Amino acid sequence: QVQLVESGGGLVQPGGSLRLSCAASGFPFESYAMTWYRQAPGKERELVATIDLTGSVANYADSVKGRFTVSRDNVKNTLYLQMASLKPEDTAVYLCNTYMKRNYWGQGTLVTVSS
Repeated sequence: QVQLVESGGGLVQPGGSLRLSCAASGFPFESYAMTWYRQAPGKERELVATIDLTGSVANYADSVKGRFTVSRDNVKNTLYLQMASLKPEDTAVYLCNTYMKRNYWGQGTLVTVSS
């Protein structure tokens, strides 16, 4: 079955960096676009970044453009999100997602940006 497992979250100071990973299994990873979302406490889920099948095309929310970089390794079946210049408003649970007839979600990894 489809599994998406995020990791790499934690507590980081403002201005710091963090890299998230999403290990995918149970489907042909190289055949599907992948997306990172985030959900902050009390807020709606927000699309952060999306990447195409080969990793050559990526799109970002305006709020993270220039600070976050999405990438993928189709040999390791892993999606990444490199986050830099983190701000307190980046605090959220980050989830990876793919769509195959329906949405599939991981359990999420918590990122807390605080001094």
